[in-house]
Amino acid sequence: MGLLSSIKSTLIISLSIFMPAFCSNYTISCSQPTQPALLEALSPVFDLNDIRPVRNMSTCTNVTIFFTLYGILGVDEKAQLLTAYIWLQCLWINEFVSWDPVQCGTDMMALPSSQFWIPDIVINEFMEENKAPPVPYLYLYSNGQVNLAIPVRVVSSCNLNIYTFPFDIQNCIYTFNSYLHYASDIKIYLGRSAELITQISQSVMATMGEWELLEITANKVNHDGENQNLYYDELEFQIRLKRRATMYVVNLLLPSCFLITVDLFSFLLPPQSVDRSAFKMTLILGYTVFLLIMNDLLPVTGNTIPLINVFFSLCLALMVASLLETILITNLLCGSADFSPVPHWMRVLVLQFLGVIVCMPRMNKKPRVSEIDLKTRTAVAAIETYVGLQEPKGQSAEDLAVYELKKLGKDLQAIRLKVDQELKDSQSSEEWMQVGFIIDRLLFGLYILFISVSFITIIIIWVNSYNK
Repeated sequence: MGLLSSIKSTLIISLSIFMPAFCSNYTISCSQPTQPALLEALSPVFDLNDIRPVRNMSTCTNVTIFFTLYGILGVDEKAQLLTAYIWLQCLWINEFVSWDPVQCGTDMMALPSSQFWIPDIVINEFMEENKAPPVPYLYLYSNGQVNLAIPVRVVSSCNLNIYTFPFDIQNCIYTFNSYLHYASDIKIYLGRSAELITQISQSVMATMGEWELLEITANKVNHDGENQNLYYDELEFQIRLKRRATMYVVNLLLPSCFLITVDLFSFLLPPQSVDRSAFKMTLILGYTVFLLIMNDLLPVTGNTIPLINVFFSLCLALMVASLLETILITNLLCGSADFSPVPHWMRVLVLQFLGVIVCMPRMNKKPRVSEIDLKTRTAVAAIETYVGLQEPKGQSAEDLAVYELKKLGKDLQAIRLKVDQELKDSQSSEEWMQVGFIIDRLLFGLYILFISVSFITIIIIWVNSYNK
């Protein structure tokens, strides 16, 4: 009986020592309601920091997470990266520990995080290591709940769509999941509503730069149809950011619009003047230098071409086209006398059709001498020339006067033929000049149309981006 009593007492003592490791919770007894006494009572728990804190291995550890977006540090369009600074909080239950707050004098205690098991929660989109300062402590509550709050500098991949730059809105994703444990071991839940996360982030955000936080949404990734032992539980956050376009509008769009407007009003200069072409060449040179200086403000990516790049290219193309048109018009106006008559198709297309469109109808032809009348006058002039060349046999004053008058008539007839020829060439020259003026006004109208459409489009996109 004595031996049995001794074995029974030994078994009871052993169970009283090792039972906490096999129970759902350690019930810690504090010798005094002080922190040193509580820390001493927690010493056995620290030895279990290498295993998941569950009594039964089939029990799933529920990890609750949420974060506060504290700052948007930058967006790299070329590398498709978003750099942000967040405050991450993770909460879970440690089934190996619990105590009486009255007996131990507190219901929570800050302890070194290295003494506890920590879930391996990662962000799938992480592209660099976390360079935020480490936080060596966590909070342990009397009911076994563990609260880990750490800062994280997140450099994540983000599919950036910059087609509407600088009025773009980006949607970046943070996907939280366990790196090693399947859903049967760790499940992740949202610890705070997405609306509250957005409100708190917007209120505490200290660094935004050119970006503005619109909203943060959260949803669980659906894994229906997959084996519960072969997938990782995931919680996805979507962060919507809007670029502040004011700087780009002031530094890029407005100067470009001003320069192209000046080029537009240069059409009011006389086209035959050399100053007009020199003025346009100066504008093109200035616009090229402007684009080179502002090139650092433009996004660089190989996925899509931003609409603003197309706008700048069109502006430069119009300036070059206006310079080429000025060179063409100047050539037509200054050298039209040496050109052949205007071709029939060009006369119909430009003088009749385009001239009506640009409100420059074809000028009425000046009256000319008919071809038959011209031939008759030519024959008469030849006869008079033949007769006039024969000097009179008599040397009387009357005969000499008649001879001089006939000679003068010959000279007048030659002058008349020369004037008729000049009139014919002048009409061809005037037609070429009118072609030049019509083309000049047509490009002027296209310029006005392009600037109007561009201004209206920019204003609409800008207003809509701020109303979202």
